Amino acid sequence: MPRHFGDNGSVAESDVDEPRYSRDELIAELGVSEEYAEKIWNAFGFARMTGSDKVFSQTELDALRLFAGSEGTMPEEAQVATARAIGQTMARLADWQADQIREFDQHPDVPWSIEQMSKALGQVQSLIWRRHLAAELDQHVERETDERLDLVVGFVDIVGYTSLSRRIALDDLERLLESFEERVFEIVHAHAGYVVKTLGDAVMFTFITPGDAAATALEIQTLTDDEQIPPLRVGLARGRVLRRLGDVFGEPVNIAARLTGSSYPGTVLVDDDLATILADDDRFYLKSVPTLSVRGYKRLKAKALEVNRHAEG
Repeated sequence: MPRHFGDNGSVAESDVDEPRYSRDELIAELGVSEEYAEKIWNAFGFARMTGSDKVFSQTELDALRLFAGSEGTMPEEAQVATARAIGQTMARLADWQADQIREFDQHPDVPWSIEQMSKALGQVQSLIWRRHLAAELDQHVERETDERLDLVVGFVDIVGYTSLSRRIALDDLERLLESFEERVFEIVHAHAGYVVKTLGDAVMFTFITPGDAAATALEIQTLTDDEQIPPLRVGLARGRVLRRLGDVFGEPVNIAARLTGSSYPGTVLVDDDLATILADDDRFYLKSVPTLSVRGYKRLKAKALEVNRHAEG
């Protein structure tokens, strides 16, 4: 299938979805104002791309028409926020994928061209996204429709990461972060949790069930047993949060982050509300710790979470 790359980096197929519209032509077809189009364009992350290349297909125009036509049900600021979330996610993903594709392209044993790998990656990416979206939509009856809901928020980070990053080679640092993220993701998903995002040397996750969150935090700490991953620290907090554009916000997020920063290597700290809930779960042992004084909270009550070694089984 003949394909080419546009001047702005877009990939087009000559016999499927032939690009026919430039940016200016697209704006005219959509019937939106220049000001609105500029906001959306920049939110998608295309501020540096010109508008003269004919890179938009009829299919893409129809999809954007649906997006632009949602003004009656979605305020402009919400549309811009949605575009920004999509743009930031896709830009970060594309940056990593481009590096991987270039690396594969230079390998003598890889028989595929950049175009072939890009097309295959696009198909796989679409497949994975559709499956995730279908799963989320299927679960809508089990989840609150309100964006505000009670969750356990957790953070895990690598102790002494800044110092460590100065001492080891970049290749070793990359392998460490990949191993850390991969194994944390596996544990969180195995306990029916949700990974919100990664933040350098940290992973943020959420749980609906407090017991699952606690079990996950303790299992995460076992990752250091093989000595390939440095000591970790975990903080958990429960409460009402705002779920927005794939992220979560609210006081539990702040408290969980503060608890993580206050934890000793190899420990798990939980806030007072979560500790009260876990007190009746005989899988866990909660140890008192001094009241914490951290940024934003002068008297933050917390407890250290441990495995109850006297529990049956």
